[in-house]
Amino acid sequence: MKPARFDYVAPTNLDDALSALAAGGGEARALAGGQSLVPMLNFRLGGPATLVDLNAVDELAFVEPTEEGGLRLGAMARQQTLEHDPLVRIRAPLLAEAAPWIAHAQIRSRGTIGGSLAHADPAAELPALLMVLGAQARVARAARGSESGARIERASSLCDLYLGPFFTSLEADEILTEVEIPGLRVGEGTAFAELARRRGDYAIVGVAVRVRLGADGLCEDAAISLINAGPTPCLAEDAAAALLGEVPTPAAIANAAEIASLQCSPAADMHGSVAYRRHLVRVLTNRVLLRARGRARERVV
Repeated sequence: MKPARFDYVAPTNLDDALSALAAGGGEARALAGGQSLVPMLNFRLGGPATLVDLNAVDELAFVEPTEEGGLRLGAMARQQTLEHDPLVRIRAPLLAEAAPWIAHAQIRSRGTIGGSLAHADPAAELPALLMVLGAQARVARAARGSESGARIERASSLCDLYLGPFFTSLEADEILTEVEIPGLRVGEGTAFAELARRRGDYAIVGVAVRVRLGADGLCEDAAISLINAGPTPCLAEDAAAALLGEVPTPAAIANAAEIASLQCSPAADMHGSVAYRRHLVRVLTNRVLLRARGRARERVV
């Protein structure tokens, strides 16, 4: 099939892009990499009256360090940047580790960070990866009515962004412009794993974790995020809480993995039953927590 007719706008700066979205009156959609949106249009699963193409908005395509040791990622930075940029590898090694598992190289060369986050696919890796790192998103829109200034911006945690499958808290005239990732702290380690039918397919289940250990070996902080194990990208908060204040022994890690397995809410499909997906959550959570623990120990002072 081919998409329904639509108007096409290609702004070259963010303010013009926001104005074009606002002028659409709720019937306009932003086009980033197009790796998800274009197939949906071709199958007529969506029919915006106007497409606002962000590919010429160069101010959104950046990877920058922060003074606190973290990263700022522009919404139009390509996913392949996470795989190859040395700054990402140093400051956010989890992203560099997981990036080769995101679809295929051709898709990563066009797919964008902001596009993946805003698409809100519960089977996508990037929302879960950035969520476990504690990333904050920035969102912008054109000023409305009597509001002063050209644009209005707000911050949003990724946990607050996702409301359901392919459904976010973004309003029709808003664009997710960037995400900011805190730097790795002393004693902190991360890890990622997923299982897919074939390399590049959507994950049947995936898990990303972050663990911080104190000098005494106790777990001071932890986060566990699950991919394709519920209706939205989500944190397994109870599982992570079970590690706090504990020495992350194999038994403690196995307990946290069991909690994650019991409290996730995967759906069955042709690739796996609910029971199979829960099993994968338990196995992968156990595996990546052990790996993250080892990396955290290497960073303990």
